[in-house]
Amino acid sequence: MENLEEKIIQADSLEALERVRVELFGKKGILAAQFAKMKDVPGPEKKAFAEGLNKQKAALQQAFEARYETLKAEEIEALLKSEAIDVSLYGQVAQKGALHPVMETMDKIIDYFVALNFSVEDGPMVEDDFHNFEALNLPKYHPARDMQDTFYFRDGGLLRTHTSPVQIRTMLKEKPPIRMIAPGSVFRRDYDLTHTPMFHQVEGLVVDEKGKVSFANLKSILVDFLHYMFGDVEVRFRPSFFPFTEPSAEVDISCIFCEGEGCRVCSHTGWLEVLGCGIVDPNVFKAVGYEDVSGYAFGLGVERFAMLMHKIPDLRSLFEGDIRLLEQFR
Repeated sequence: MENLEEKIIQADSLEALERVRVELFGKKGILAAQFAKMKDVPGPEKKAFAEGLNKQKAALQQAFEARYETLKAEEIEALLKSEAIDVSLYGQVAQKGALHPVMETMDKIIDYFVALNFSVEDGPMVEDDFHNFEALNLPKYHPARDMQDTFYFRDGGLLRTHTSPVQIRTMLKEKPPIRMIAPGSVFRRDYDLTHTPMFHQVEGLVVDEKGKVSFANLKSILVDFLHYMFGDVEVRFRPSFFPFTEPSAEVDISCIFCEGEGCRVCSHTGWLEVLGCGIVDPNVFKAVGYEDVSGYAFGLGVERFAMLMHKIPDLRSLFEGDIRLLEQFR
């Protein structure tokens, strides 16, 4: 008995203690062999023999558990010492991080318009039909709704397809003059080289008394803005259609890849489309209860600007988290 307890006490590691446990308590261990002898013990003596073995087993078990707790505590203490950090030592120099290229581009766009005294407005991503379509001169069954590829909910709600609903909400709660931009995430059913189901827009709106806002004002600001973003590029305005503006225009810049000579990126035209704009349609002002006002609006895709500024060929690569791409923006 004393020799068996000595085996337990002399175990100097959890591994050694485990070997002792198998030797003592295993199916083929010392105690199992002692209990096997009971069949040879005469009947009147079996009870005393069994009681003696059980006492021995209990004592050994108690000694084993005590030694286990001691060795476990020693192991944890050694581990903590090995992993201790000396905060007085100099650590490794952390690598420099950076903003995601989309957020960096968004911030640059916002900085430009904030400097011109535009307010930055926000609104919900889950919208209703009125704010996302109806108030923007897109009544039910209007064919232009097909351009939006909308995500609908069963209750009739939807994920906003542009940040224009923020303009509607701002006009409903404020009176002119209004000078605002609405940056944020928008959602459409689209996925290819130049489209993703979630992307970012910045839309702008200026509203004032009739006669104080004109297409010339709009053109002046957008030309200066595009020079700020892309440098010395040519800018042109082409007539287009948007339900919420009339007249409407799409704005192009001379291709930054071929400098207007014509290449695969610009389909050999020498021009790249970058944003849409126009004079706010009177029906939009009617929906928000405005009278005797005029205004202009514009909208752009932030990812497209980021792709052009950093010459990234596939829009989807901006959202794949590929460190080989992202670490270039440190």
